[in-house]
Amino acid sequence: MDYLELHKQYKENSLFGRYITLNEIEPILNKLPLEVIGTSVLGKPIYKYIVGYGKTKIFIWSQMHGNESTTTKALFDFINFIQSDELEAVKILSDFTFCILPMVNPDGATLYIRENANKVDLNRDSENLSQPESLLLRKTFDDFKPNYCYNLHDQRTIFGAGNTGNVATVSFLAPSFNENREVNEIRSKAMNVIVAMNEELQKHIPNQVARFDDSFNINCIGDKFTSLNVPTILFEAGHFKDDYYREYTRKMIFIALISSLQNNYENDIVNVKNEFYLKIPQNNIVFYDFIYKNVKINYDNKEIITNFAAQYKEELIDGKIQFNAYIVEIGDLKGKFGHYQFNAHKMKYSNESESSPKINQKANFIIGNENIFINGIKK
Repeated sequence: MDYLELHKQYKENSLFGRYITLNEIEPILNKLPLEVIGTSVLGKPIYKYIVGYGKTKIFIWSQMHGNESTTTKALFDFINFIQSDELEAVKILSDFTFCILPMVNPDGATLYIRENANKVDLNRDSENLSQPESLLLRKTFDDFKPNYCYNLHDQRTIFGAGNTGNVATVSFLAPSFNENREVNEIRSKAMNVIVAMNEELQKHIPNQVARFDDSFNINCIGDKFTSLNVPTILFEAGHFKDDYYREYTRKMIFIALISSLQNNYENDIVNVKNEFYLKIPQNNIVFYDFIYKNVKINYDNKEIITNFAAQYKEELIDGKIQFNAYIVEIGDLKGKFGHYQFNAHKMKYSNESESSPKINQKANFIIGNENIFINGIKK
Protein backbone atom coordinates (compact mmCIF):
# COMPACT_ATOMS: atom_id res chain seq x y z
CA MET A 1 0.00 0.00 0.00
CA ASP A 2 1.37 3.42 -0.99
CA TYR A 3 0.57 5.34 2.17
CA LEU A 4 2.10 8.61 1.02
CA GLU A 5 0.02 8.59 -2.15
CA LEU A 6 -3.07 7.78 -0.10
CA HIS A 7 -2.38 10.72 2.16
CA LYS A 8 -1.89 13.04 -0.79
CA GLN A 9 -5.26 11.91 -2.13
CA TYR A 10 -7.25 12.10 1.12
CA LYS A 11 -5.57 14.92 3.00
CA GLU A 12 -8.10 17.39 4.40
CA ASN A 13 -6.65 20.48 2.74
CA SER A 14 -8.84 22.91 4.67
CA LEU A 15 -6.78 22.14 7.80
CA PHE A 16 -3.25 23.51 7.96
CA GLY A 17 -0.75 24.66 10.55
CA ARG A 18 -0.86 24.51 14.33
CA TYR A 19 -3.89 26.62 15.24
CA ILE A 20 -6.84 24.28 14.71
CA THR A 21 -10.04 25.29 16.49
CA LEU A 22 -13.70 24.31 16.35
CA ASN A 23 -14.18 27.02 13.73
CA GLU A 24 -11.86 25.13 11.39
CA ILE A 25 -13.33 21.67 11.87
CA GLU A 26 -17.07 22.41 12.12
CA PRO A 27 -17.54 22.91 8.35
CA ILE A 28 -16.10 19.42 7.87
CA LEU A 29 -18.05 17.94 10.76
CA ASN A 30 -21.30 19.33 9.41
CA LYS A 31 -20.96 16.99 6.41
CA LEU A 32 -20.92 13.93 8.71
CA PRO A 33 -23.70 12.15 10.60
CA LEU A 34 -22.82 13.44 14.04
CA GLU A 35 -24.11 13.58 17.56
CA VAL A 36 -23.43 16.44 19.98
CA ILE A 37 -22.74 14.64 23.24
CA GLY A 38 -22.46 17.75 25.41
CA THR A 39 -20.66 21.04 25.77
CA SER A 40 -17.40 22.39 27.09
CA VAL A 41 -16.96 24.75 30.05
CA LEU A 42 -17.63 27.71 27.73
CA GLY A 43 -20.57 26.02 26.02
CA LYS A 44 -18.89 24.83 22.84
CA PRO A 45 -20.29 21.58 21.39
CA ILE A 46 -18.34 18.33 21.64
CA TYR A 47 -19.06 16.02 18.74
CA LYS A 48 -19.13 12.27 18.36
CA TYR A 49 -18.85 10.44 15.06
CA ILE A 50 -19.51 6.71 14.78
CA VAL A 51 -18.62 4.92 11.54
CA GLY A 52 -18.15 1.29 10.51
CA TYR A 53 -19.96 -1.93 11.34
CA GLY A 54 -17.17 -4.33 12.29
CA LYS A 55 -17.04 -6.24 15.54
CA THR A 56 -13.77 -4.72 16.78
CA LYS A 57 -14.59 -1.34 18.32
CA ILE A 58 -11.98 1.41 18.50
CA PHE A 59 -12.50 4.61 20.48
CA ILE A 60 -10.40 7.53 19.17
CA TRP A 61 -10.17 11.01 20.61
CA SER A 62 -8.02 14.01 19.76
CA GLN A 63 -7.07 17.41 21.15
CA MET A 64 -7.88 16.84 24.79
CA HIS A 65 -4.93 19.23 25.08
CA GLY A 66 -6.06 22.32 23.19
CA ASN A 67 -2.67 23.23 21.72
CA GLU A 68 -2.02 19.74 20.32
CA SER A 69 -3.58 19.85 16.88
CA THR A 70 -1.41 17.70 14.61
CA THR A 71 -3.28 14.49 15.34
CA THR A 72 -6.59 16.28 14.74
CA LYS A 73 -5.45 17.08 11.20
CA ALA A 74 -4.34 13.49 10.67
CA LEU A 75 -7.60 12.20 12.11
CA PHE A 76 -9.61 14.10 9.50
CA ASP A 77 -7.30 12.78 6.78
CA PHE A 78 -8.05 9.30 8.14
CA ILE A 79 -11.80 9.97 8.15
CA ASN A 80 -11.63 11.08 4.51
CA PHE A 81 -9.86 7.84 3.66
CA ILE A 82 -12.23 5.46 5.44
CA GLN A 83 -15.19 7.19 3.81
CA SER A 84 -13.74 6.51 0.35
CA ASP A 85 -14.43 3.57 -1.96
CA GLU A 86 -10.85 2.28 -1.68
CA LEU A 87 -10.95 -1.49 -1.21
CA GLU A 88 -8.86 -1.23 1.94
CA ALA A 89 -11.20 1.42 3.36
CA VAL A 90 -14.24 -0.77 2.67
CA LYS A 91 -12.52 -3.67 4.41
CA ILE A 92 -11.59 -1.52 7.41
CA LEU A 93 -15.21 -0.45 7.90
CA SER A 94 -16.34 -4.06 7.66
CA ASP A 95 -13.82 -5.13 10.31
CA PHE A 96 -14.01 -2.17 12.69
CA THR A 97 -16.44 0.26 14.25
CA PHE A 98 -14.96 3.62 15.22
CA CYS A 99 -16.24 6.06 17.80
CA ILE A 100 -14.41 9.35 17.24
CA LEU A 101 -14.31 12.51 19.37
CA PRO A 102 -12.35 14.84 17.07
CA MET A 103 -11.88 17.67 19.58
CA VAL A 104 -12.37 16.97 23.28
CA ASN A 105 -11.18 20.40 24.44
CA PRO A 106 -12.55 23.10 22.10
CA ASP A 107 -12.04 25.88 24.67
CA GLY A 108 -8.35 25.04 25.06
CA ALA A 109 -8.04 24.87 21.28
CA THR A 110 -9.35 28.43 20.92
CA LEU A 111 -7.09 29.71 23.71
CA TYR A 112 -4.18 27.59 22.42
CA ILE A 113 -3.46 26.16 25.85
CA ARG A 114 -2.97 22.63 27.15
CA GLU A 115 -5.72 22.91 29.76
CA ASN A 116 -9.45 23.58 29.43
CA ALA A 117 -11.11 26.91 30.23
CA ASN A 118 -10.95 26.11 33.96
CA LYS A 119 -7.16 25.62 33.64
CA VAL A 120 -7.53 21.89 34.34
CA ASP A 121 -5.42 19.37 32.42
CA LEU A 122 -8.01 16.90 31.17
CA ASN A 123 -5.34 14.22 30.95
CA ARG A 124 -4.91 14.45 34.73
CA ASP A 125 -8.63 14.32 35.47
CA SER A 126 -9.54 10.70 34.77
CA GLU A 127 -10.11 9.92 38.46
CA ASN A 128 -11.70 13.12 39.73
CA LEU A 129 -13.78 13.70 36.58
CA SER A 130 -14.15 17.29 37.72
CA GLN A 131 -14.65 18.80 34.26
CA PRO A 132 -17.55 18.49 31.80
CA GLU A 133 -15.18 17.41 29.03
CA SER A 134 -13.74 14.63 31.22
CA LEU A 135 -17.21 13.39 32.10
CA LEU A 136 -18.23 13.29 28.43
CA LEU A 137 -15.10 11.37 27.46
CA ARG A 138 -15.66 8.82 30.22
CA LYS A 139 -19.38 8.43 29.45
CA THR A 140 -18.58 7.81 25.78
CA PHE A 141 -16.05 5.15 26.82
CA ASP A 142 -18.57 3.47 29.12
CA ASP A 143 -21.37 3.54 26.55
CA PHE A 144 -19.28 2.44 23.54
CA LYS A 145 -17.41 -0.33 25.39
CA PRO A 146 -14.40 -0.29 23.06
CA ASN A 147 -11.99 -3.12 22.41
CA TYR A 148 -9.16 -0.60 21.91
CA CYS A 149 -8.57 3.10 22.61
CA TYR A 150 -6.40 5.52 20.62
CA ASN A 151 -5.38 8.60 22.62
CA LEU A 152 -4.03 11.24 20.18
CA HIS A 153 -1.57 13.95 21.27
CA ASP A 154 1.31 16.21 20.21
CA GLN A 155 4.69 16.42 21.91
CA ARG A 156 7.23 19.23 21.99
CA THR A 157 10.32 19.60 19.80
CA ILE A 158 12.57 18.75 22.77
CA PHE A 159 12.20 14.97 22.43
CA GLY A 160 14.62 12.62 20.72
CA ALA A 161 14.56 8.89 20.05
CA GLY A 162 16.87 7.84 22.86
CA ASN A 163 20.31 9.48 22.78
CA THR A 164 20.87 8.81 19.09
CA GLY A 165 20.68 12.42 17.93
CA ASN A 166 17.53 11.54 15.99
CA VAL A 167 14.40 13.50 16.71
CA ALA A 168 11.30 11.64 17.95
CA THR A 169 8.91 12.43 15.11
CA VAL A 170 6.34 9.96 16.45
CA SER A 171 6.22 8.41 19.91
CA PHE A 172 3.93 5.71 21.27
CA LEU A 173 3.02 4.25 24.64
CA ALA A 174 1.19 1.20 25.86
CA PRO A 175 0.24 2.71 29.26
CA SER A 176 0.76 0.89 32.53
CA PHE A 177 -2.14 -0.42 34.59
CA ASN A 178 -0.34 -0.46 37.95
CA GLU A 179 2.58 1.09 39.83
CA ASN A 180 4.84 -1.88 39.06
CA ARG A 181 4.37 -1.32 35.31
CA GLU A 182 3.64 -4.98 34.80
CA VAL A 183 2.76 -6.38 31.40
CA ASN A 184 -0.46 -8.35 31.17
CA GLU A 185 -2.55 -9.48 28.21
CA ILE A 186 -4.17 -6.04 27.92
CA ARG A 187 -0.87 -4.14 27.67
CA SER A 188 0.53 -6.80 25.35
CA LYS A 189 -2.29 -6.18 22.89
CA ALA A 190 -1.47 -2.46 22.83
CA MET A 191 2.23 -3.24 22.46
CA ASN A 192 1.58 -5.49 19.49
CA VAL A 193 -0.33 -2.76 17.68
CA ILE A 194 2.51 -0.31 18.35
CA VAL A 195 5.02 -2.81 16.96
CA ALA A 196 2.97 -3.05 13.75
CA MET A 197 2.86 0.74 13.39
CA ASN A 198 6.57 1.05 14.12
CA GLU A 199 7.44 -1.51 11.44
CA GLU A 200 5.69 0.61 8.83
CA LEU A 201 6.94 3.98 10.10
CA GLN A 202 10.56 2.82 10.00
CA LYS A 203 10.20 2.83 6.20
CA HIS A 204 9.38 6.54 6.27
CA ILE A 205 11.14 7.96 9.34
CA PRO A 206 13.90 5.46 10.17
CA ASN A 207 15.17 5.74 13.75
CA GLN A 208 12.73 8.55 14.49
CA VAL A 209 10.11 6.58 16.45
CA ALA A 210 10.30 6.54 20.23
CA ARG A 211 8.60 4.96 23.22
CA PHE A 212 7.06 7.25 25.83
CA ASP A 213 7.78 6.84 29.53
CA ASP A 214 5.40 4.31 31.13
CA SER A 215 5.38 5.60 34.71
CA PHE A 216 1.95 4.89 36.14
CA ASN A 217 -0.50 7.70 36.92
CA ILE A 218 -4.12 6.67 37.39
CA ASN A 219 -5.15 10.29 36.77
CA CYS A 220 -4.00 9.95 33.15
CA ILE A 221 -6.69 8.72 30.82
CA GLY A 222 -4.57 6.04 29.14
CA ASP A 223 -3.51 4.51 32.44
CA LYS A 224 -7.10 4.63 33.66
CA PHE A 225 -8.56 2.90 30.60
CA THR A 226 -5.80 0.28 30.62
CA SER A 227 -6.58 -0.41 34.28
CA LEU A 228 -10.19 -0.94 33.17
CA ASN A 229 -8.93 -3.73 30.89
CA VAL A 230 -9.06 -1.91 27.55
CA PRO A 231 -5.82 -1.80 25.53
CA THR A 232 -5.01 1.88 25.05
CA ILE A 233 -2.40 3.39 22.77
CA LEU A 234 -0.93 6.85 23.20
CA PHE A 235 0.07 8.59 19.94
CA GLU A 236 2.47 11.54 20.23
CA ALA A 237 3.04 13.65 17.10
CA GLY A 238 6.49 15.22 17.34
CA HIS A 239 8.94 17.22 15.27
CA PHE A 240 10.41 16.50 11.84
CA LYS A 241 13.24 18.55 10.37
CA ASP A 242 12.04 22.08 9.49
CA ASP A 243 8.42 20.95 9.97
CA TYR A 244 7.22 23.36 12.65
CA TYR A 245 3.74 23.35 11.15
CA ARG A 246 3.75 19.56 11.58
CA GLU A 247 2.55 18.79 8.07
CA TYR A 248 5.00 15.93 7.52
CA THR A 249 4.35 14.55 10.99
CA ARG A 250 0.66 14.64 10.14
CA LYS A 251 1.38 12.19 7.31
CA MET A 252 3.16 9.88 9.73
CA ILE A 253 0.20 9.82 12.10
CA PHE A 254 -2.11 9.07 9.15
CA ILE A 255 0.17 6.18 8.20
CA ALA A 256 0.26 4.97 11.80
CA LEU A 257 -3.53 4.97 12.05
CA ILE A 258 -4.05 2.92 8.90
CA SER A 259 -1.15 0.55 9.47
CA SER A 260 -2.42 -0.15 12.99
CA LEU A 261 -5.50 -1.68 11.41
CA GLN A 262 -3.45 -4.09 9.33
CA ASN A 263 -2.63 -5.92 12.54
CA ASN A 264 -4.68 -9.04 13.20
CA TYR A 265 -6.66 -7.96 16.22
CA GLU A 266 -8.24 -11.35 16.73
CA ASN A 267 -4.91 -13.15 17.04
CA ASP A 268 -2.64 -10.36 18.19
CA ILE A 269 -1.90 -12.03 21.52
CA VAL A 270 -0.81 -15.35 19.99
CA ASN A 271 2.58 -14.08 18.81
CA VAL A 272 3.47 -11.70 21.60
CA LYS A 273 5.92 -9.05 20.38
CA ASN A 274 6.66 -7.29 23.65
CA GLU A 275 10.42 -7.55 23.11
CA PHE A 276 10.09 -5.61 19.84
CA TYR A 277 8.12 -2.92 21.65
CA LEU A 278 10.79 -2.63 24.34
CA LYS A 279 13.49 -2.24 21.68
CA ILE A 280 11.91 1.02 20.51
CA PRO A 281 14.17 3.73 22.03
CA GLN A 282 12.88 5.72 24.98
CA ASN A 283 11.53 9.21 24.40
CA ASN A 284 14.29 11.47 25.76
CA ILE A 285 14.59 15.22 26.36
CA VAL A 286 17.75 15.97 24.35
CA PHE A 287 16.81 18.67 21.81
CA TYR A 288 16.63 22.43 21.63
CA ASP A 289 15.33 24.36 18.64
CA PHE A 290 18.64 26.27 18.42
CA ILE A 291 22.16 25.61 19.70
CA TYR A 292 25.05 28.04 19.25
CA LYS A 293 28.48 26.54 19.94
CA ASN A 294 31.91 27.95 20.77
CA VAL A 295 30.71 31.48 21.35
CA LYS A 296 32.90 34.09 23.05
CA ILE A 297 30.96 35.92 25.75
CA ASN A 298 31.72 38.25 28.64
CA TYR A 299 31.16 36.48 31.95
CA ASP A 300 32.04 38.24 35.23
CA ASN A 301 34.24 40.64 33.27
CA LYS A 302 36.12 37.74 31.73
CA GLU A 303 35.91 36.45 28.18
CA ILE A 304 35.03 32.77 27.98
CA ILE A 305 34.09 30.33 25.23
CA THR A 306 30.77 28.61 25.84
CA ASN A 307 27.53 27.41 24.22
CA PHE A 308 23.95 28.55 24.54
CA ALA A 309 20.53 27.36 23.42
CA ALA A 310 17.27 28.98 22.38
CA GLN A 311 13.79 27.55 22.22
CA TYR A 312 10.63 28.62 20.47
CA LYS A 313 7.57 29.60 22.45
CA GLU A 314 4.36 29.16 20.50
CA GLU A 315 2.43 32.34 21.23
CA LEU A 316 -1.12 33.14 20.11
CA ILE A 317 -1.06 36.73 18.85
CA ASP A 318 -3.95 38.30 16.93
CA GLY A 319 -5.44 34.90 16.15
CA LYS A 320 -2.22 33.43 14.77
CA ILE A 321 0.49 31.25 16.26
CA GLN A 322 3.87 32.95 16.26
CA PHE A 323 7.10 31.06 16.96
CA ASN A 324 9.19 33.39 19.13
CA ALA A 325 12.67 32.24 20.14
CA TYR A 326 14.05 32.88 23.64
CA ILE A 327 17.40 31.98 25.19
CA VAL A 328 16.86 29.12 27.65
CA GLU A 329 20.27 27.70 28.63
CA ILE A 330 23.91 28.76 28.71
CA GLY A 331 26.73 26.32 29.34
CA ASP A 332 28.22 23.01 28.29
CA LEU A 333 24.98 21.55 26.81
CA LYS A 334 26.53 18.10 26.97
CA GLY A 335 24.34 15.45 25.37
CA LYS A 336 22.06 18.05 23.80
CA PHE A 337 21.26 18.49 20.11
CA GLY A 338 19.86 21.41 18.15
CA HIS A 339 17.36 21.30 15.32
CA TYR A 340 19.43 24.25 14.11
CA GLN A 341 23.11 24.49 15.11
CA PHE A 342 25.65 27.25 14.52
CA ASN A 343 29.37 27.00 15.30
CA ALA A 344 30.74 30.44 16.15
CA HIS A 345 34.38 29.32 16.06
CA LYS A 346 35.15 31.58 19.06
CA MET A 347 33.57 34.68 17.53
CA LYS A 348 32.16 37.22 19.96
CA TYR A 349 28.51 37.52 21.04
CA SER A 350 26.80 40.90 21.25
CA ASN A 351 23.38 42.46 21.18
CA GLU A 352 22.16 46.01 21.43
CA SER A 353 23.25 46.43 25.05
CA GLU A 354 25.19 43.40 26.30
CA SER A 355 28.11 41.14 25.51
CA SER A 356 26.58 37.94 26.90
CA PRO A 357 23.22 36.19 26.42
CA LYS A 358 20.64 36.19 29.22
CA ILE A 359 18.03 33.58 30.06
CA ASN A 360 14.51 34.46 28.77
CA GLN A 361 15.96 37.10 26.45
CA LYS A 362 14.66 37.22 22.87
CA ALA A 363 17.07 35.45 20.55
CA ASN A 364 18.14 38.58 18.64
CA PHE A 365 21.92 39.04 18.60
CA ILE A 366 25.12 39.23 16.56
CA ILE A 367 28.02 36.77 16.50
CA GLY A 368 31.21 38.21 15.14
CA ASN A 369 30.82 41.23 12.91
CA GLU A 370 28.44 39.93 10.26
CA ASN A 371 26.37 37.03 11.64
CA ILE A 372 23.06 38.65 12.55
CA PHE A 373 20.43 36.45 14.20
CA ILE A 374 16.79 37.49 14.38
CA ASN A 375 14.39 35.26 16.28
CA GLY A 376 17.11 32.63 16.47
CA ILE A 377 17.76 32.44 12.74
CA LYS A 378 20.77 33.80 10.87
CA LYS A 379 19.79 36.52 8.42
